Amino acid sequence: MGANTEIAINRMAEEDIMDTLLQDFNRYQKTTHVFVQDGEEITVMKDEFIDDWDEGKKQKISADLRRTAAAGGAVIGARRAGMLIGFAVLEPERFGKKDVYLELSYIHVSRELRGQGLGKKLFQKSLQTAKEMGATKLYIGAHPSVDTQKFYQEMGCVLAKEINQKIYQREPRDLQLEIPTKEA
Repeated sequence: MGANTEIAINRMAEEDIMDTLLQDFNRYQKTTHVFVQDGEEITVMKDEFIDDWDEGKKQKISADLRRTAAAGGAVIGARRAGMLIGFAVLEPERFGKKDVYLELSYIHVSRELRGQGLGKKLFQKSLQTAKEMGATKLYIGAHPSVDTQKFYQEMGCVLAKEINQKIYQREPRDLQLEIPTKEA
C-alpha cells in the first residue's frame, strides 16, 4: 500500500468540516429487509427502499457535523488521499439515569469501501473516544436494515436497557442499541 492509499482515522476540528465535506461521499444503501421490534419480539420483514443523499442533504449533514464539533461532540473522519471515505459522530451530551450514555448519531462508510473493515475501525475509534469523553456506554438509534443490524451485532451491541425517547421519536423504526465503552 502506497502513501496515497493509507487511511487516517482522526477526530476532526470544527474548521475542518466544510459544506463540501461530503460532496464525493456515496451514502447509497438499498434495503430489502428490516428488523421490526414489537415489545421484546424482533422479526424480519420485507421492506424495500433506498437511502441516498443528494447535495442538499449532504450540506445539511455537514452543517450538523460542524455544530456537533463546535458544541464539544466528536466528528471522527476516515480519509484516504485527503478524501472523506467514512465518518462517525458522537453527540456531546451525556444522558440516561446515571449520565452514562453518549449517542453515536452517525456512522457511515462510502459505498465503494464497505465490507473492508473500515466501519469496524470507525466503531472502535468511536468507543474509545466516547470513553475519553466520560461515557461508559454508547447509545445508537440504529437503522433497521438487516445489513446494518448485522454490523451492530458483530460489534457487540445489544438492545438498550434505557430508551432515550428523544432519539427514539426521531425515527421510531430504528432499533435502540447500546454497548459498553469498556470494549474500547
